[in-house]
Amino acid sequence: MSTSPVHLWGPVRRAENDGVRLAFDALTEGAGGEPLLLVTGLGANRYWVPDGLCLALAQQGFAVARYDQRDSGESTRLPPVATGNPISALFGRRGAAYTAEDMADDAAAVLDALGWGSAHLLGVSLGGAIAQRVALRHPDRVRTLTTMAAVPADVSGLATLRYIRVGTLAKFARLRFPDTADGAVAAGIAVSRLLASPSRPFDENAARADALRNLDNGLHDRQAQSRQIGAQWSGPRIDAITRPSLVLHGQDDPLIKPTAARAIAARIPGARLRLLPEVGHELPARAWDTIADELRTLAA
Repeated sequence: MSTSPVHLWGPVRRAENDGVRLAFDALTEGAGGEPLLLVTGLGANRYWVPDGLCLALAQQGFAVARYDQRDSGESTRLPPVATGNPISALFGRRGAAYTAEDMADDAAAVLDALGWGSAHLLGVSLGGAIAQRVALRHPDRVRTLTTMAAVPADVSGLATLRYIRVGTLAKFARLRFPDTADGAVAAGIAVSRLLASPSRPFDENAARADALRNLDNGLHDRQAQSRQIGAQWSGPRIDAITRPSLVLHGQDDPLIKPTAARAIAARIPGARLRLLPEVGHELPARAWDTIADELRTLAA
């Protein structure tokens, strides 16, 4: 999570896509490097991407920017839909708030606002699927594609089950927290615990400190998560991706099976797969240098 002084990041700015306003900012260190856009996961705001990882990427020659997806963080929240349960939305009983194409276009709008004609993309979890879709829908805007802890972007409904650990999904569905500051902290700790690698001791004190610094209600906003998950993709299959691609995945991911990463890597022509030991569905400090090194290798 971002815990460094405010001056590490530039001012919050807004991009716009068809009436949806998207909050974003850029790392001040390494601003002259190669453009790299971070795409975040389900419900999570941009502050959940650790500053340490962003600095490691800057040291590898990247100019790093991050944004809040629609329905998260400081970006536009959409009206409620009939499906207010993210699990139901995942398996087909979806709302109709917007499409997956709209979310891919959001990333392109952020690139426009940054003045970047093209950029490297790093998408994590849901952000990994979105990054895959950007590479399909806006290939000229993507220099390289890195997807981490994600499922294939063209898989939906019950077909997603082959890649998801149902037990963890059920635990996630049972989480309930009040819409208060205390509820946001409790949600942050619970989600961090649920998604951490079981091969490492869980540091609850660190998780609490992170959650206190970032009171993100998106982690327990079931309506917003349902709208994000319910955004359906009608575009090409990922076999059509032409950009240089890297697939990263934690070996201990308790939510998305490594078979998802293997499927992505097998289907995107020329993609390279790297499994990360003792990493769950998360971005732990032990993996920052490896991730940054892998992106540098891909960009080169």
